[in-house]
Amino acid sequence: MPGWITTNLQRHLDDDTLRSMGAMDAEGNRIDQDHFKTVEQGASTSVLVVASPLLDGVTGRYFEDNQEAEVIVETAGRTKGVAAHALDADAASRLWDEAEAVLRGR
Repeated sequence: MPGWITTNLQRHLDDDTLRSMGAMDAEGNRIDQDHFKTVEQGASTSVLVVASPLLDGVTGRYFEDNQEAEVIVETAGRTKGVAAHALDADAASRLWDEAEAVLRGR
């Protein structure tokens, strides 16, 4: 999970969406917040997971901010961590099967 990254992708969002995200003020000025990351900061977790020999053979886990994320049960009000249901291997298998069926046109 790269987190909130300030890039040009936000140019595709309308002003109301940017305001709701706290990225634009009422006058239309962009707001850079402390929790927004640079492109390099956002990429660092993905690079770590792909390139670090410390993670050789590690699979099926969720990482954010260069750390394995905490598994959480109650997600309300949380901005960090991974929901326990997102790591359910049986649900992932069912989703994969369903996606394949859809792509084949059933």
